Amino acid sequence: MADVCVNMAGDGESLAKCCEPRRLRIEHAGETSNCGEKRVASAEPPAAEKRTRTVAPVVAFGSVSLCGLSREMEDAVSVRPAFCRLAGGELLHFFAVFDGHGGSHVSAMCRERMHELVAEEIGRAGTKAANEEEWKAAVERAFARMDEVVLAACACGRPGPPPCGCERSGFESDVVGSTAVVAIVSRSRILVANCGDSRAVLSRSGRALPLSDDHKPDRPDELARIEAAGGRVIYLNGARVHGILAMSRALGDKYLKPVVISEPEVVVMERTRSDECLVIASDGLWDVISNELACDVARRCLEEGALSSGADDVTRAVIENVTDEEKEQASAPRCSLAAALLARLALGRKSADNISVIVVDLKRSFGH
Repeated sequence: MADVCVNMAGDGESLAKCCEPRRLRIEHAGETSNCGEKRVASAEPPAAEKRTRTVAPVVAFGSVSLCGLSREMEDAVSVRPAFCRLAGGELLHFFAVFDGHGGSHVSAMCRERMHELVAEEIGRAGTKAANEEEWKAAVERAFARMDEVVLAACACGRPGPPPCGCERSGFESDVVGSTAVVAIVSRSRILVANCGDSRAVLSRSGRALPLSDDHKPDRPDELARIEAAGGRVIYLNGARVHGILAMSRALGDKYLKPVVISEPEVVVMERTRSDECLVIASDGLWDVISNELACDVARRCLEEGALSSGADDVTRAVIENVTDEEKEQASAPRCSLAAALLARLALGRKSADNISVIVVDLKRSFGH
């Protein structure tokens, strides 16, 4: 992992509005053998080492998180390769984007805790977790537990209960929330759980297949649910719950309960040999980039030779600024390039929000 400060050339003086240096966070996969216990290893261990031990499969991915034109950084990205195993021994890989609003403490807590809660619920399900419906139920329980955690926490970052009692407790803590889009990848399936307007899109046979549906207040079924719960959708710079929140589901947002709920919509998709990549991102990307264009850019970057021909000077400098040690650990520099190019394209199209992108190479790990 590398935190790299970059100056995006040609973006104009407007980018100076961000009150902190823009950070580009690039993550590369290592190897993980057990839940919560990570070891970093080269993608190609020595021959002698191959003969003496079984190496866990490596999933190829790259991620980027930018402040962009926003004044505050409220996005958070979580990448946890081989974070858990099903009871039969099948490895699961966890990828998630959390887009905070009202502050960053909810998205930050989700980054640190969500994968742990998912692993605990899958562990409790035991052998039943191999069943699709039980797998979905385990993830839904994890979302409910995560919501309880963030609702009890203070805006200062202190978990509760009891209430913190600092000057930021109370209303300031009650108006903070976060979207959550979680993708769990196994050798045969992809599970996506979505709560909010971040999104996961699968590239299959050159086509973009959305694996989540944005929770917007004016989505017909969401509008009906909001009104049934006694809420209203008011159009102020777009559809908003009570004229405030531009999404109908989120973690946190205590003051908008029970109208805004934390229950995710969960989809399980069987993997095929035609699957190319998975793009997971916050709305800072999707507001200005279509599903089709995002998948096309990512797919082209993952093709042979994309690293030498597809990057501009600024993006190439970002990728090449990774240390020698990190390069040795990197399993998929092209995934990092794809994520960086997508973020830069969103910036070029004047995205006004934080931009967080994860690209997972599904060709490399199919059947492992």
